[in-house]
Amino acid sequence: MNYINTLEFARQLDKDDNLSKYRERFLFPKVNGRDALYFCGNSLGLQPKTAKDYINTELDDWAKYGVEGHFEATHPWFSYHEPFLEPVARLVGALPSEVAVMNSLTVNLHLLMVSFYRPSKDRFKIICEDDAFPSDHYALSSQIKFHGFNPEQALIKLKPRKGEYTLRTDDIIQAINKHGNSLALLMLGGVNYYTGQAFDMKTITKATHNVGAIAGYDLAHAVGNIKLNLHDWDVDFACWCGYKYLNSGPGGVSGVFIHDKHGNNPNLPRFDGWWGNDPVTRFKMSKDFIPAKGASGWQLSNAPVFAMAVHRASLELFDEAGMDKLTDKSIKLTCFLEFIINELNKINKNNTITIITPSDTKQRGCQLSLIIANNGKQLHKNLTSKGVIADWREPNVIRLAPVPLYNSFEDVYRFGEILKEEIIKV
Repeated sequence: MNYINTLEFARQLDKDDNLSKYRERFLFPKVNGRDALYFCGNSLGLQPKTAKDYINTELDDWAKYGVEGHFEATHPWFSYHEPFLEPVARLVGALPSEVAVMNSLTVNLHLLMVSFYRPSKDRFKIICEDDAFPSDHYALSSQIKFHGFNPEQALIKLKPRKGEYTLRTDDIIQAINKHGNSLALLMLGGVNYYTGQAFDMKTITKATHNVGAIAGYDLAHAVGNIKLNLHDWDVDFACWCGYKYLNSGPGGVSGVFIHDKHGNNPNLPRFDGWWGNDPVTRFKMSKDFIPAKGASGWQLSNAPVFAMAVHRASLELFDEAGMDKLTDKSIKLTCFLEFIINELNKINKNNTITIITPSDTKQRGCQLSLIIANNGKQLHKNLTSKGVIADWREPNVIRLAPVPLYNSFEDVYRFGEILKEEIIKV
């Protein structure tokens, strides 16, 4: 598409956008008396307008029924988690039996590693990104130490080539092959939180399996952002949070994917919990654990209903819009933002902006990560004061996420105008 940096062009794109109606179904923070330009959905998504009503329904049913709400509530709490399986499966490209909604992200990562990081004397290494989100490093390092190994030897952190910002797929595969005989697990972010790079999970998973290792992914920045086909890609396991692109509130409930080839293996080690027990026998109060089939067998406790009520409100919007349409808009919206930044660089030679996110749309979602040549942190502060809610990440990156579910092309244009005014001041 040939973009034009004008308000009229942006408004025409919005007029032609068949997803523009979803913007009205979210609540925007106010800055200086008007809706913020909100580009922080990769950190915390906006609140769906239905979220409060959905929570209030559960509060009302709790007041009305007490414990009987487990079976008598509008959405019975006993089976509250079950309707999530099909929409979540559509979201990540899975079978309904391969997904579950439970716990929070790092809790689920640890639970999955109980099953899928089974190091031996010969196979004990884990490959991850050097700039993975810190909690992933904490989880991986602690799991390695728990099994009696040294993270200095066992954790292989992949760095981009000198002078580059992102990892090349060929270099990832080369590292997999190099450590193949000692590799137990590959654990990457589907989309790197810092650079916004989306990894070729299909190719990387195949290379991992070729050396006899397990392929897992933290999809916190991928689910609801890029098109996923976890089942067909033969991914072994994955987990994600609900509060970023999935708009399910701070600390929102997490999701897991476990491929059916593993999910229906009752002998696979796991930490057992009551709600992971076969629902047919759950209330027989047997001391013997009989896992439910599929990913549901990894559940520990019954559903956190209030948190999941918000999740239900957001998932309904994703299911209505569909990831195919959202992905198409995401490409156009992010390319428009990229175009506007590049146009600014043409006229602003004194303080250039470097986009470290890949320009190839197949290697990114809707996030662009920017390095400002001079005084980036002050620029971020100035943008915030002008109503732009974006994200600063140390040491020197501003992250922007034009989310297709609620951001508009006019948002992007207006951001460009504010950026043009503020960058010359720092």
